[in-house]
Amino acid sequence: MIILKLSYNSTGLGMKNKNFDQRNTKKINQMYKDKNFQLKSKEWIEAGYDYEYSYHFKWLGRPIIQYPQDIVAIQEIIWNVKPDLIIETGVAHGGSLILSASILELIGHGEVLGIDIDIRKHNKKEIENHKLFKRINLIEGSSINKKIIDKVSKFVKNKKKIMVFLDSNHTYSHVKKELIIYSNFVTKGSYLIVFDTIIADISKTFFKNRIWNSKNNPKIAVNEFLASTGRFKIDKKIENKLGITASPHGYLKCVSNN
Repeated sequence: MIILKLSYNSTGLGMKNKNFDQRNTKKINQMYKDKNFQLKSKEWIEAGYDYEYSYHFKWLGRPIIQYPQDIVAIQEIIWNVKPDLIIETGVAHGGSLILSASILELIGHGEVLGIDIDIRKHNKKEIENHKLFKRINLIEGSSINKKIIDKVSKFVKNKKKIMVFLDSNHTYSHVKKELIIYSNFVTKGSYLIVFDTIIADISKTFFKNRIWNSKNNPKIAVNEFLASTGRFKIDKKIENKLGITASPHGYLKCVSNN
């Protein structure tokens, strides 16, 4: 029999959970206040755009088109909230749907509702053939179309904990409409996450072939939305610890039912 005796250094590996969390909180606050670190993070994000960095990753076989940092944040949020339903606008290749479904599968309950104006046949086939499709539902159509909204309204009935991810059309006008509509479905203690708010902070030269840019983007919509409601607050704890994220000011926690 071989017995290994492990000794831990001052990095915190041997600390109790409370002390470990306290140390992390201190380091996160220091990191957030470090302007040089923030500048390097922004420079890194801009450098990565030339290589389509967020397109490089898959979740359980499906392209997810997210930064790894945001993937980890989403996992933490779903695990902590344990929602009955996650509504996602924007399906693409289905990786985000699979991510949500995989965490819900580990939790043991919950469904994902994916909405997209154009669910490509090959993507739909791959999603439907995935082992986790049993937790996924798809609706094809514009997320702001009344008929689609009516379908969503029927789907959310009897769901006590609801979370929403907005990741479809990234123009200001579209996201503003989505925020007004889908915020009504989010329950207290859960989250409304708006992706790609980073567009506001990046040079417009990166979006030459896109409608959205530094003056037409989700972040402007988020700021206006927050100014009009007291139901949601930016969860800065999440943003501060990520350092690199596609969604600055986009992690919105629901703090009130009314």
